[in-house]
Amino acid sequence: MKLTWNKNKIKNNKKRSLEAIAHYPNLPFEQRKPDSQLQSEETAASQNHENSSADSLDSDSKRLAQSFHAQGNMLAEDGKYREALGKWEAALNLMPENAVLHEQKAQILLEIGDAWSALKAATRATQLEPSWAEAWITLGRAQLNFGEPDSAIESFDRALAIKPDSVEAQDDRKTGVHLIKRRKQLHSSGLSSDENRYMVGDRTEAS
Repeated sequence: MKLTWNKNKIKNNKKRSLEAIAHYPNLPFEQRKPDSQLQSEETAASQNHENSSADSLDSDSKRLAQSFHAQGNMLAEDGKYREALGKWEAALNLMPENAVLHEQKAQILLEIGDAWSALKAATRATQLEPSWAEAWITLGRAQLNFGEPDSAIESFDRALAIKPDSVEAQDDRKTGVHLIKRRKQLHSSGLSSDENRYMVGDRTEAS
């Protein structure tokens, strides 16, 4: 939903004529302000009106985005992932710099098997909040599912640098290490070097 605001009020805010400015008959001259000063005052008034309207728009957009976000959360909890994505996409249209929305979007995309889109969403979350460990964990999982265990380990290391006691990051990192070992074993068995991607669903418990 795209919000708009009425710009016609500003367009119709024409410059006042000099006749509309009060005169002071008791003085020996007319107390009129120079044109340059009038223009400055009217420009300032117009800018204040624009800023006020923009602030109102930002406030309305934020509330609407928060509503979409909350609706998406409820849908996700009920397992309605695609409907949740729709709500979160609507929220992101209004708050594109919200790292939490991007990270949650990545999680749901992983749930429905879209690893590439999940990777992009998680990457954006880490760009917006580079000190958020959970965003790096989600990115690492997306990279594992996309078949990039080397990159995933780097992401898990970033998460552990921020949150050393994260069990999730530690366990997922072990999965990445296991997948790399498996790849090396396959290569040493004469398998094609193109066979270097493995899905998380194919993993086995690391010994």
